[in-house]
Amino acid sequence: MATVISAAAPGALDFALERLSAGLLVGIPTETVYGVCALPNQESVAKLIAAKQRSNEKGIQLLVDSLEQVRSVAVVTAAAEQLAERFWPGGMTIVLERRRDVDMTPLLGGGRSTLGLRLPDHDVPRNLARRLGPIAASSANVSGQPDATTASLVEQALGDELELILDDGPVRGGTPSTVVDCSDESVPPRVLREGAISAEDIAAALR
Repeated sequence: MATVISAAAPGALDFALERLSAGLLVGIPTETVYGVCALPNQESVAKLIAAKQRSNEKGIQLLVDSLEQVRSVAVVTAAAEQLAERFWPGGMTIVLERRRDVDMTPLLGGGRSTLGLRLPDHDVPRNLARRLGPIAASSANVSGQPDATTASLVEQALGDELELILDDGPVRGGTPSTVVDCSDESVPPRVLREGAISAEDIAAALR
């Protein structure tokens, strides 16, 4: 069963970093819903997918602390730049083509050559990404089940699979991120999943 500690407790982030570095899964708060995160390597991402009982074809996003971290792993298109400037940090996941010189597990893209990336509006995931680099993350629930908006719901859903849960109280939003595919410069961006940010707001930002 996972250890649950306050995200504000002294040493909480250091403890989370240790657990992640050891290849273990950690539950974290974000401003949208609670997530479960791992290092973006084959073994850790496979463990994350298994914990969520998620299809390998769906892919796992990366949480980042800056657009520079995005550039280190993906090809940033002009549309992605526009959306990042308008909506990051925040509840938008942008899908981009992976850089060819970057060796990352194909599980992140669900077997595709793309990556989903998000810069959250929350200190916990951003601090972890700042210190570890981009971290693999997905919502902290069994695939197809309701999203977790509190640490206790994370514990109920995935407590046996996680090493640690950082408790930051109820989330501010409660709606998962909107996912926008900006990977192909030759076609307009496509909203793959509407969530925290509306398709109308996205269209307005791109005009």
